[in-house]
Amino acid sequence: MPDSGINGILNISKEAGYTSFDVVAVVRGVYRQRKSGHTGTLDPMATGVLPVALGKATKVCGMITDWDKEYIAELLLGKTTDTLDITGEVTGGDPDVVSSLSEAQIRDAVNAYLGEIDQIPPMYSALKKDGRRLYDIARSGQVVERESRKVTIHRIEVLDISLPVVKIKVLCSKGTYIRTLCDDIGRDLGCGGCMQSLVRSKVGPFTLDNAVSLDDIRNLRDEGREDELMGYLMSIDTVFEDIPSLTVSDEAEKKLRNGNKLLPEDFTQAPSDISSSSDKKEFRIYHCDGSFAAVYEFDFAQVLFSPVKMF
Repeated sequence: MPDSGINGILNISKEAGYTSFDVVAVVRGVYRQRKSGHTGTLDPMATGVLPVALGKATKVCGMITDWDKEYIAELLLGKTTDTLDITGEVTGGDPDVVSSLSEAQIRDAVNAYLGEIDQIPPMYSALKKDGRRLYDIARSGQVVERESRKVTIHRIEVLDISLPVVKIKVLCSKGTYIRTLCDDIGRDLGCGGCMQSLVRSKVGPFTLDNAVSLDDIRNLRDEGREDELMGYLMSIDTVFEDIPSLTVSDEAEKKLRNGNKLLPEDFTQAPSDISSSSDKKEFRIYHCDGSFAAVYEFDFAQVLFSPVKMF
């Protein structure tokens, strides 16, 4: 498998104990592809979906990071920690209050976070303050002021209440910290809380159902089953399945390869999705041989396709 010939996205089911960079290092070694990157950090204690991009697919890392994500988390009530999860030092909490909570109170506290909310990032995070990572500042024993950020909880659901543990499912925007959400809910209930476990169950089209473990790909490599190993790679255009596609004509192939702007007549069939009143619309663009080439944006005012990302 030559280093430069592998382009695709591998949906890894991350195990606890691995950092996101650890996962990328394993995938890079198995597929012998130096050009690789993950598409959104997962804490070492967290498990679940972690798409890893190889080769040309690394160009979509930023796009995938921006997508909404789904998590299943366990909130442990009655305990607070400095990291906002059970890996940290205990800082407080009131277990006695937990036993007096009703199911209705808990559900109301959880549901209060539906919609756009202000969230203060945790000290133990990779965000920077004055050029330093917050977790480095926290490890030195300092706590600094952090600005709150707008995030959106699209859906939040209580899956189970087995006190002191509450299991929740959350669909949220990028930048949402589930640890902070657990801490906030525990505070609102008056007993404190921290995150006991976290599973990322979905990122766009990538789900736990179509994920593969690091052990699986290592075993396939060791057994020389390279066809099966390559079969786990998802094509780059998987990321853009929700936008319409167009294929250029033979005559327009050179224009596409050069990343030039394209006209409606440059395609094998007239685009059917450009009669909308929207200002702009994105399309998947394919070479005349059927291979994926780029994402272009159609400008309705100029009646012109312009490249957004070339692959």
